[in-house]
Amino acid sequence: QYERQTTDEFRNLSEDIETMISEVFRGSFLSKRYIRSHVVSLSPDPVGVLASVVLVFKFPSADSEATTWGQVNRVLLRRLKATSMYLNVDQSTIRLTELNKEKGDNLLNNCCGIRRQTFSFTGVERITGGQRAREGEWPWQASIQLDGTHRCGASIISNTWLVTAAHCFREVRDPRRWTASFGILLRPPKQKKFVRRIIVHEGYGDHLLDHEYDVAVVELAAAIEFTSDVHSVCLPEASHIFPDNTSCFVTGWGALENDGYSVNQLRQAEVRIISTEVCNRRQVYGGAITPGMLCAGYLEGQVDACQGDSGGPLVHANSRGIWYLVGIVSWGDECGKPNKPGVYTRVTYYRNWIHSKTGI
Repeated sequence: QYERQTTDEFRNLSEDIETMISEVFRGSFLSKRYIRSHVVSLSPDPVGVLASVVLVFKFPSADSEATTWGQVNRVLLRRLKATSMYLNVDQSTIRLTELNKEKGDNLLNNCCGIRRQTFSFTGVERITGGQRAREGEWPWQASIQLDGTHRCGASIISNTWLVTAAHCFREVRDPRRWTASFGILLRPPKQKKFVRRIIVHEGYGDHLLDHEYDVAVVELAAAIEFTSDVHSVCLPEASHIFPDNTSCFVTGWGALENDGYSVNQLRQAEVRIISTEVCNRRQVYGGAITPGMLCAGYLEGQVDACQGDSGGPLVHANSRGIWYLVGIVSWGDECGKPNKPGVYTRVTYYRNWIHSKTGI
């Protein structure tokens, strides 16, 4: 359970370790130099769990490496004794290795669901008129393009796989006509890749009103180069429950109004999960929401995902600030209308299907 980043065990222990390390440095003379710590892996050991943690500091370049290195080492060893109240740390196993920025970034970029900065949001941003995303804010967002034109959003789940909505391929499934691009701008993109194959859920039907099984995975012809601006989102465990009213973000280049054109710069909106019971009320979607679907938005309307965001991510950050894919933009009744929130494919419901096709 500790080896998979997405389990509760991994999250809880990582959170304890990161909190402990923060306390160690925040209460020391290095508090102004310490930026963050991040557990990149946990592995069971005969006598406990071995943790690999990246520590990020900011030192003036004038400071000699030996001095800064000695300071970090000293503070860590001295204060860990006093701080590890709730974790039993075997001090003899602590090994500090210096990483240059590039190596540190590589380790962090290979962890799913990390954002370069933690931004503060106001709640009124919306894709239908609202706030543009900034570089590195949603690094897992992809655009999938038919004959070079943006058709749908998608989410990066590994360096060779994307997950998106099945209905994006309703007309054309030939992978040779599709490409994927990455970065917040459609033009010019940060990276662009050809598509090797498209796997649409076997249960998906091509009827316009058929929203069941609206999930597909896309294999890329070449691996994405992970950077702080382009890397994967975490997939939740199939058993994970995102409670009603959970705050999430939806992102895309979709139309800003019903039947509008898509924009060049990625946009974002904060929405909340609406219970299936409420969403199935007669005046909302009248029983159309099945267990593989999820509603998010506001019953008052206005803030919503919109056309062209199909297939894109609905994400939520856990208590460690790690972002998980909650939903895939699937359908809705027009844009931002009262009582017509966005409907998403529920990722936990299809989690095992995604694993069976991609190994992720």
